[in-house]
Amino acid sequence: MYYILFGLLYLVSLLPFFILYGIADVLFVLIYFVAGYRKEVVMDNLRNSFPDKTEKERRLIARRFYRNFIDNWIETIKLLSISKKSLRKRISGNHDVFTQLHQTGKSVQVNLGHFFNWEIMTLYTGIQQPYTFLTVYLPQSSQVADRLLMYIRGRWGNPLLPATQMAKAIIPWRRKQHLLALGADQSPPNGADAYWLYFMQQPAAFVKGPEKFARIQQVPVVMMTTTRPRRGHYHFDYFLLADDPAALPDGELIRRYVEHLQKNIAAAPELYLWSHRRWKLKWDPAYIKQWVDKKEAPVS
Repeated sequence: MYYILFGLLYLVSLLPFFILYGIADVLFVLIYFVAGYRKEVVMDNLRNSFPDKTEKERRLIARRFYRNFIDNWIETIKLLSISKKSLRKRISGNHDVFTQLHQTGKSVQVNLGHFFNWEIMTLYTGIQQPYTFLTVYLPQSSQVADRLLMYIRGRWGNPLLPATQMAKAIIPWRRKQHLLALGADQSPPNGADAYWLYFMQQPAAFVKGPEKFARIQQVPVVMMTTTRPRRGHYHFDYFLLADDPAALPDGELIRRYVEHLQKNIAAAPELYLWSHRRWKLKWDPAYIKQWVDKKEAPVS
């Protein structure tokens, strides 16, 4: 099954971008207007995140989000066959921080958010800076989908580390200079073992792993701002979030991360993954010791 699907998608990936985006436009109509895929989730997230915007403004963000959401997967299919030269024509970025940190001999951790197109970002950044780019991924429930994504992400030599076996998978790289990419805006499995703070006007739980790992490894942490100047073109601007996370108070790294995450969302809300049930965990005053925001925690 895998090879049949791979072959079909590979043939599709050979189509020029203008045809692929034509397919995306048709899929947008079907998914947004006909199927209404997770429309309630998206609109609820936008209403809670942007209470000062009108319903018309939120629906406009939603429509743009769905267009980007579909483009994201069409572009991901294109990554099956795209050349480095072709990718570099469409993607730009500021990777100076990696060059500077690499010269110090240190490894580095990148805390990422779910902005489109994260698959392009992974492939592009892997060839645009001096580090070995280690990508942490969450294995898919479908073995076929899992193999396809692993092929795309590892096409140009990026080692892949399963999140479910992270402690073991990182061992061979601990003494080698590397760049470790982590999705830091994942929703944790439970609220009792999480950092809590306001995220887009709402109390939200964040996994502790990225901050704890940076402290243990004693590596600087980098983040980025994502913009999409026009369809099919992205810019990734990387910057230093913390040079020495271990020297910061507990929770300060995630607080900085959330602050910049919100700035990126405010600048380009249509690029964030609003279909994710990001706020499914609800705040409980019993979690007060996990509250790391500078603002006071909700009373109930």
